[in-house]
Amino acid sequence: MDVGSTFTKAALVDDENGTLLATAEHPTTLATDVLDGVDACRASLVPDFPEADSAEVLACSSAGGGLRIAVVGNEELVTAEAGRRVALSSGGKVVAVLGRTSPEAAFDELDRTTRPDVVLLTGGTDDGDGEGILDGARRLAASGWRGPVVVAGNVAARAAVGEVLAGWPVVVTDNVVPRIGVLAPEPARRAIREMFLTHVIGGKGLSSRADFTAMVHGATPDLVLTGVEVLARVAECDVVVVDIGGATTDVHSVVRLDPEDAGLSREVVATTPVTRTVEGDLGMRWSAVTTWEAGHEAGLLGKDTAPAVRRNADPSFLPSSDLERREDELIAATAATLALRRHVGRSRVVVGPDGRVVERTGKDLREVALLVGSGGTLRHSDPESAARVLGGLTGSSPEGWQLPEHPRVVVDRDYVLAAVGLLSERRPSAAAALARSLSTCHEDHAS
Repeated sequence: MDVGSTFTKAALVDDENGTLLATAEHPTTLATDVLDGVDACRASLVPDFPEADSAEVLACSSAGGGLRIAVVGNEELVTAEAGRRVALSSGGKVVAVLGRTSPEAAFDELDRTTRPDVVLLTGGTDDGDGEGILDGARRLAASGWRGPVVVAGNVAARAAVGEVLAGWPVVVTDNVVPRIGVLAPEPARRAIREMFLTHVIGGKGLSSRADFTAMVHGATPDLVLTGVEVLARVAECDVVVVDIGGATTDVHSVVRLDPEDAGLSREVVATTPVTRTVEGDLGMRWSAVTTWEAGHEAGLLGKDTAPAVRRNADPSFLPSSDLERREDELIAATAATLALRRHVGRSRVVVGPDGRVVERTGKDLREVALLVGSGGTLRHSDPESAARVLGGLTGSSPEGWQLPEHPRVVVDRDYVLAAVGLLSERRPSAAAALARSLSTCHEDHAS
């Protein structure tokens, strides 16, 4: 189950063979108890599947604002940027990125207004300067903020950092940048998940029932990304997932990196095979106005923002006419297009001392073989509309965007990626089978 602030979504899965038996969803309200949605989903499944009444519940959640992460590092363009990428892959919303040049006021805001759930403290390579992460620890201690900290910087400075943060809930893990040009996100990602489960999810007051914290296994975006990793493995190909939500549009990608391309990139932080980006200004309802404005600036939409203003004012708005459905489709296509452009890099020809060469930045998705669309607007739309939204994300780009050129395009209409992520550790064979059903499902016809 995915326990959300507005909807809870459930998938009933046979954990022996990974067969999807049924799905359900129910409105959730933070004014009562988020587990009311879990109970309602289970009750709706029981008439046809009595076994649902006693089935084990594995849940993920981003209710109550999800996981808010602040990153403290050395240079904002190097270790702090590396930390930001790790935080995003962990399913968090990055609310602040602070470096050694950040003013004291920015650190003071952590306790006053930013209020992260977790701080990811990074800094320095393992054979480099240890003063940067120590400086970050000292400034964090002086800020007045006393929440959980994941320390993922120079290993030589661990003991000193521990002394500075004595009394904090701290988890120490491997360096996210162990060597220059290397980004190692997985240990920090696991540590952030641990902090989410032990210090964050139970403290949001989302449910008065003790079983809530026991059933939640991670932040929803983190588990979805895990599901995408399983999907890429069973499909034996590169995969990108574009998830269009009411407030954000997330892009998850798993690709095999070509070592020969490394010399073509000038990124200050290495690209990783598994990547998640979150665009907080691109969405169908709460972010509809900023989506429309960004789309107009990019030449994708007209100037009149009235359709977006209406949706922003009423996030529960459901289209009831062909015109309103077409407006929703335009907003969805714009959010998806801009989010994917921000996720990928670009290639261009530059002239240097060695003549004309191709310079690439960011992630190259041109060889991606499977493009998956997700989010309520796609799940509930007709195939032709979904195909128009996703069809604009493929093909060669005259502007140099490294988009998927010839992928198979499908929609996760049953919202199975979260379920795949939840099953991946406890029932890996069932998770693989469920992911395989998505990779082989009927293709949405691209226009």
